[in-house]
Amino acid sequence: MGMETVSPHTTGHDSETWGLASAEEFEPVPRICRYILAEYEDDLRYPLWELPGGYGINPDCLILKRTYEDTRGRAPPYFLYLDREHTDLVLAVRGLNMVKESDYAILLDNKLGQRKFHGGYVHNGLLKTAGWVLDKECDILKELVEKYPNYTLTFTGHTLGSGAAALLTMVVVQNLDRLGNIDRTRVR
Repeated sequence: MGMETVSPHTTGHDSETWGLASAEEFEPVPRICRYILAEYEDDLRYPLWELPGGYGINPDCLILKRTYEDTRGRAPPYFLYLDREHTDLVLAVRGLNMVKESDYAILLDNKLGQRKFHGGYVHNGLLKTAGWVLDKECDILKELVEKYPNYTLTFTGHTLGSGAAALLTMVVVQNLDRLGNIDRTRVR
């Protein structure tokens, strides 16, 4: 009968053929990580857990900060930051809060093969979160990318927030018209 062994695709080997990042490509990573950690603070003017050297954020350039109360369980908290020094608009999403049932509801809203997305499958709860954030912030994002045409638009997050940010990036790229048809190369 000649049965073939079919190996299911997993992400475990995706990066095996990738080249090393250059110093220039890696440069924003530590800075963006500091921004993600800053999202855990209630008030950036009076931080409780600031890293040595600080977060590198000017609180006066924080455009908005959404809390659990604001998102009503549809997304983890996040903020939008105008990084003038690096010409970047950064939307940073908080990671999993182990005492928030709404975070678990997002995480557990998924079944294998449940949500198709552009030729593949994605996490249902995270895609719903990404869509909700884009719907909620579309107007301000469009206004900012038009006001700052030389700025990049970066979506980032930690744990649960990283999944939401990754899918938000994909949703934005598939809907560039909602942000005034900005150039794809500005979105990361």
